[in-house]
Amino acid sequence: MTNRGSLVVVANRLPVERATRAGLRWQRSPGGLVSAMEPVVSKRGALWIGWDGSAGRAPAPAKLGRMRLRAVGLSRTQVEGYYQGFSNGTLWPLYHDAVWPPEIHRKWWGPYRDVNLKFASAAARHAPRHARVWVHDYHLQLVPWMLRERRPDLTIGLFLHIPFPPEELFSWLPWRTPILKGLMGADVLGFQTESSSSNFARVAKRFLGCSGTERELEFAGRRVRLLPCPISIDTERFMELAASPDTRRKAAEIREKLSGRKIILSVDRLDYTKGIPARLRAFEELLKERRVSAEDVVHVQVAVPSRESMPGYLAVRREVEEIVGRINGEYSHPGMVPVHYYRRSFSAEDLAAWYVAADVMVVTPLRDGMNLVAKEYVACRTNHDGVLVLSEFAGAARELRRALLVNPRDIEAVKSALVQAIRMPARDASMRMAILRTQVKRHTVADWSGAFLDELS
Repeated sequence: MTNRGSLVVVANRLPVERATRAGLRWQRSPGGLVSAMEPVVSKRGALWIGWDGSAGRAPAPAKLGRMRLRAVGLSRTQVEGYYQGFSNGTLWPLYHDAVWPPEIHRKWWGPYRDVNLKFASAAARHAPRHARVWVHDYHLQLVPWMLRERRPDLTIGLFLHIPFPPEELFSWLPWRTPILKGLMGADVLGFQTESSSSNFARVAKRFLGCSGTERELEFAGRRVRLLPCPISIDTERFMELAASPDTRRKAAEIREKLSGRKIILSVDRLDYTKGIPARLRAFEELLKERRVSAEDVVHVQVAVPSRESMPGYLAVRREVEEIVGRINGEYSHPGMVPVHYYRRSFSAEDLAAWYVAADVMVVTPLRDGMNLVAKEYVACRTNHDGVLVLSEFAGAARELRRALLVNPRDIEAVKSALVQAIRMPARDASMRMAILRTQVKRHTVADWSGAFLDELS
């Protein structure tokens, strides 16, 4: 089969999960990839190759709407070495500025390489001739080169959803050369920010001897284009959710249950990169200093469970829950608890209700490739009210410049931003939010995918 318009998506996870009775079904991922790609592949149609999240044999091929699904089966040993080990024990913390010490274990490299070969082989086997293959993220950095060796007719792109680290950090990797070579098998490499793209260009020139510019590199007789291309959200969907009568009713119920207090909202995966403990300590100090009171302000923290079999994630969960317990034990008033903590995922519909209800959204990761939660909140503020407090170290800060930008490690700065947000005059908040909404409406997930796929044509 030959089809230059065919699209094949290769990602660590399928956009579905197993259900005991119904085979495969949609899930909303706590991360941004499935949320971002779902509208793209639903409209265009695509073959999606990925892992279903469980150890054992791969389920049979399936179809969901216009999307065909092909699962890659992983053994328990491969899950431990490739996913929990090299991808999330080594690469994830290293690429996020080593906010948690990355573990360097030789035993993890073999499973990472072998699983990348599995994905590349699956794509080589099932991709139509001359198709465009869009590989996603840090789990599969070896796939482009492996796939090109097997299928030189394909046009291959990879988008890195997390930051690409500076040379000083990337150089720690004993396997830096094969990873860079793997990435250079692509025709197009996409990054969330200019800084990530520039970091990659510098690293590739140093360790692979590539020539070229910050927009195009040459290696092994081929040219690879570098594309800073920030991901976004399905803005229209969130605007429609926010405006729906059901969402408005739920938001009113939330405000009533919280006694009409000012609501500070945070929604994060329970991950050490998200800066949750520092944010809670800032709120705790404001309560201690009596700059805010549980009678007037409530902090709602939604913490979506993530990778809880890994030590770093268990440690941050324990720390967060200890701080929440301490705050609520010390500063609660009758019927008024200062921190409401939800360790579970919420549907898009329920999140929209919280976004509409919240007066202040606080997104303060220590390092983040983008952060779609910040954009979702802005999209849901259809009345042009509400204040966004955003980390300088989130990729979204490059676009959402009218948020209150803070250094999440500077507790005093976070405290000042929280107080400023709570007390901001309505006119000032409205002016800021109007500008933020213009940005989020101007650049949607369709614009992101369209720009990348146009480059991949």
